[in-house]
Amino acid sequence: MPKWIYAFGEADPSDVELLGGKGANLAAMTALDLPVPPGFTITTDAWRAFNDTRSLPEGLSEEIDGHLRRIGGTLRRYFGDPKDPLLVSVRSGSPRSMPGMMDTILNVGLTHTTVNGLAAQTGDRPFAWDCYRRLIEMFSETVLKIPRSTLDQATAKRRHAHPEPDAERSASDLIETISELTGEPFPKDPRQQLELAIETVFRSWGNDRACAYRLSHRIPDDLGTAVTVQAMVFGNRGRGSGTGVVFTRNPLTGENSPFGDFLPQAQGEDVVAGVRNPLPLVEMEQRHPRAWRELQRHMSTLEEHFRDMCDIEFTVEKERLWLLQCRVGKRSAVAEWVMAADMVQEGLIDEPTALRDRLTLSRLDELLRPSLRAEVKRSHAALTQGIAASPGAAVGQAILHPYARGAEEVILVRKDTTPDDYQGMVASRGILTTTGGANSHAAVVARAEGKPAVCGASEIEITPDRFAFRVGENLVRQWDWITIDGNDGTVYLGRLDTESSILEAAVRGDESARSSAIWRAYCRFNAPLSA
Repeated sequence: MPKWIYAFGEADPSDVELLGGKGANLAAMTALDLPVPPGFTITTDAWRAFNDTRSLPEGLSEEIDGHLRRIGGTLRRYFGDPKDPLLVSVRSGSPRSMPGMMDTILNVGLTHTTVNGLAAQTGDRPFAWDCYRRLIEMFSETVLKIPRSTLDQATAKRRHAHPEPDAERSASDLIETISELTGEPFPKDPRQQLELAIETVFRSWGNDRACAYRLSHRIPDDLGTAVTVQAMVFGNRGRGSGTGVVFTRNPLTGENSPFGDFLPQAQGEDVVAGVRNPLPLVEMEQRHPRAWRELQRHMSTLEEHFRDMCDIEFTVEKERLWLLQCRVGKRSAVAEWVMAADMVQEGLIDEPTALRDRLTLSRLDELLRPSLRAEVKRSHAALTQGIAASPGAAVGQAILHPYARGAEEVILVRKDTTPDDYQGMVASRGILTTTGGANSHAAVVARAEGKPAVCGASEIEITPDRFAFRVGENLVRQWDWITIDGNDGTVYLGRLDTESSILEAAVRGDESARSSAIWRAYCRFNAPLSA
């Protein structure tokens, strides 16, 4: 019988093709004795077997049971236990990074029975029911394929009787709504939830956004995805808890200092999805100084291990730090060149590695991306201010719906973006969101695709018909011209003039541009690359 599953602690971190990037990195982090919640990886071989038959392969269910018992023995909490339940997350993990393109389900294992056990063990009933609500929303959208807008509209009708429902009422309303929409009860068996979630992640390899991403990034369709199942830890467990994403270096500029977002009393998906505007990392340092110092040590360990800038998702639960996953971080072209030069200088990598693995002439066009002229910025009042999420200036007509044609000059304006918006994001000149931060889905995709982006512009109010937005007295209709500056997060009305990039200015002899980090990095590597 094939072996379909490897625990994090027994897997070979070098076998990325079998474990996927996430599974391999979790194995490496576990081997480094970092605080990783226990879990296991279902291999890409299992995906291939599933892809052939459209059902989970023989023997997988028994292996899952054994690994769940092992996690339960470690944490003294057991999956499906009505008194003290183990909950798990179910995530994808391709051998090639595809951030946000496939499905994730959190809090798997919660039912009307186990939620009471979680409430009793934590002494926090609203927290337990909030976790249950999150599971129901994620499960209905990803597994049951109920569009979020349909679920929201149907649930809103029930709220007339309870205009300000508590967490328990909200979860119960959702379950009743799902039963009405599907004709089936919400799964009450934790094992059924888990197997449906695993199947859904396997199937998400073939969804439209994942296929479009693979085509854009030349990723083979037959690589498949692994699935990681990991014990849940809770950043939404009241005071003393939170969640965040940190880059070991600045992914916008390449500066050698931590860069990231933190959300108190939240789960990890809240940061990535951009549903709330995050706080800067200094807030974590002030609220959780001990966890912050520990996180700094782990950042150094991981950067030294991977010999690259790392993107780390973490959770603080009741002042205890957990690392959920780590990967080599996406970065702008400017940051890519600056980091390569700095890491060679630091001895972290050698110059052949920088030239062979880090720098590509194909991203030189991003280094030549225009910016807004200083005198133009001084003479035009800003419409609003957000967070600088991906560098460069973009001028285009505002559109509020993903628009997949690339001929027009358009800027996509959204409350937040989801993986379903990917094709419209790629077709746009720039991206503007009203929520989220520099590590939201919109920001990460924008940097990977070389698009300027401003996120978290919270003064923007999108109209109910989603064909215009307001900022104070200003109404901006779809197809009106706007300008965004991804270097400082400013948004302007109209078409503003841009100027050459710092690199182009340096080539022309501008002395201030020639003192920049990107020019020094370009000078170091341009001759060997050109040769």
